[in-house]
Amino acid sequence: MPFDFRNLSVLVVEDTAPLRRMVESILDTMGVGTIYSAADGQTGYEKFKRCNPDIVLADWHMAPVNGIELTRVIRNDQMSPNRMVPVILVTGYSAIERVSEARDSGITEFMVKPFSANDLAKRLAYVINRPRDFIDCSDYFGPDRRRKTDAGYNGPLRREADN
Repeated sequence: MPFDFRNLSVLVVEDTAPLRRMVESILDTMGVGTIYSAADGQTGYEKFKRCNPDIVLADWHMAPVNGIELTRVIRNDQMSPNRMVPVILVTGYSAIERVSEARDSGITEFMVKPFSANDLAKRLAYVINRPRDFIDCSDYFGPDRRRKTDAGYNGPLRREADN
């Protein structure tokens, strides 16, 4: 059974107008109820504060505020209406250093261009169906970066939930 996105609101933050329109069209075809858009991270954050969408899709490379900076503001600004909103970062770069930087900025998911409508639908369904716990510490606020339990790890348990 296909996922029902009618009650979902998504903010698309993409500086390339044809790509932004294409993503909006894909979301519309998927049946997403409300689609907001912005051409850069600065405008995107203002729209985020006004509209409080359920999910943010943001491109990495934009000016004056890129997707990483947008994510950090969403996560850390006390005026943010939802610091725990799922943020899916979209980029053409998939090097491990880039993925790590994005993860450490507080993004929820990472999606590499080019992607299909099916890839986008799966990613949206994933962030809805498998919400991640959030970590709040002195130098990081965002989704738990641990994706799996390492059965071979024999080190100290450092989190309250581990005990």
